Amino acid sequence: MKENLKEKTAKGLFWGGLSNGVQQLLNLVFGIFLARLLSQSDYGMVGMLTVFSALAGSLQEGGFISALIRKKDATQRDFNAVFWTNVSVGFLLYVVLFFSAPLIARFYGIPELVPLARFIFIGLFISSLGIVPGAIMYKNMMVKELAVCSFVTQIISGILAVFLAWRGFAYWGIAIQTVVYVSLAQLMRYYFTRWRPTLKFDFSPVREMIGFSSKLIVTNMFNVINANIFPILLGKLYTPREVGNYTQANKWNNMGSTLVGSMVGAIAQPVFAKTDGDTVRQKRVFRKLLRFTAFVSFPAMLGLALVAKEFIVILLTEKWIESARMMQVLCIAGAFAPISALFSNLIITRGHSTTYMWCSIAQCLLQLGAAVLAAPYGITRMIEVYVVINISWLFVWHFFARQEIGLDIMEVLKDLFPYVTLSTVLVIAAGVLTMSITNLYASFAGKVAFVALGYCISLWLLKSVIFREAVEFGLKRLKTKDEK
Repeated sequence: MKENLKEKTAKGLFWGGLSNGVQQLLNLVFGIFLARLLSQSDYGMVGMLTVFSALAGSLQEGGFISALIRKKDATQRDFNAVFWTNVSVGFLLYVVLFFSAPLIARFYGIPELVPLARFIFIGLFISSLGIVPGAIMYKNMMVKELAVCSFVTQIISGILAVFLAWRGFAYWGIAIQTVVYVSLAQLMRYYFTRWRPTLKFDFSPVREMIGFSSKLIVTNMFNVINANIFPILLGKLYTPREVGNYTQANKWNNMGSTLVGSMVGAIAQPVFAKTDGDTVRQKRVFRKLLRFTAFVSFPAMLGLALVAKEFIVILLTEKWIESARMMQVLCIAGAFAPISALFSNLIITRGHSTTYMWCSIAQCLLQLGAAVLAAPYGITRMIEVYVVINISWLFVWHFFARQEIGLDIMEVLKDLFPYVTLSTVLVIAAGVLTMSITNLYASFAGKVAFVALGYCISLWLLKSVIFREAVEFGLKRLKTKDEK
């Protein structure tokens, strides 16, 4: 069983990494075309609605995905009850948001948001149809199938968005892309799971899960608010153009941190659930995942911050240069985001949704208050305060992790320190060595090559276990593929 779990975890990380790598590459390609065809205001219009879609999404999901993953003996009866609950909530939420669209438009002072909001919110109801198949895929660690889903939906919706932007649909192109993406994703989930709902309406399993999942609903809502503080404040205090600049910067930051976070997140809860009841083993698994997350996250995100200016100007043109500075600061927080997610997954798996809820609420309220106080000093200052709070909150997550699995702070620092230090030193050195290079392309290539090669060579010389295992697993996968 131990080897089984280790192999499943390794395969999950491999397919999760491959899936997210391909997905982010497609996001990059389509994002470049869209950024060149659309304006800051176009992105700002959609960005203002993101918080409402995300809040409604957290309400309709209801924390049932985590509840189903935790439930070791989940049956068709459980899945069917959750399905009809999600569909009912999704429909009611869409009705509420449909009639709330004029109020949202009035809040921002932009009448054009009414039809745009009503269209984008359709995706909420559609997504409610695929929550249960999605939970089944995560529960069974069907990471390979999830990778195929992401690839197909990304290709089709991305091509459609570029075509619509080229034809002058402006922000409507992004809105249509969103709804098409959600629709295709749900269809493919049903295709891979072969699960189908029945017309038997028995909601008693939901009542059994609601104690756990209700706390996740509240938590997810506050997490959404925390993640969307700036679009809300900027949309109210500034223009769609400034919201668009922030949205663009945050988009590329999220792409980087999601590449790591989703790769680990796809297997974290199932793996922790399988080791539940064996604290020593669970702690060992957690620390290994922590080292792997740090091994990938810090060089990737700090490296992205290093080349932010070149990245923006080369790929998106000079018109987006204002977003480069925002992106640099956000990427620092992005380096720590997957680590925070790993801690929170542990807390959830241990059954402490109440702890997770109050911890997230406290962080959200602190972030909101800090953002409001920093608003008079400009957007950059707001983002800097946000980053400091996010990184500092790791100590709060560690406090609860220590109570659960006896994880000492020195163990955490020991796991993180080599990767943080090496990545930081290499990024600073690359910045200094390329200061005299004026050509953007040469500067970009030089920085990327120096950090990537320096990181790999250093870890090889230092005999990093995580690095050697990653290389060996990759070579093993290639050898297996060749034999086939």
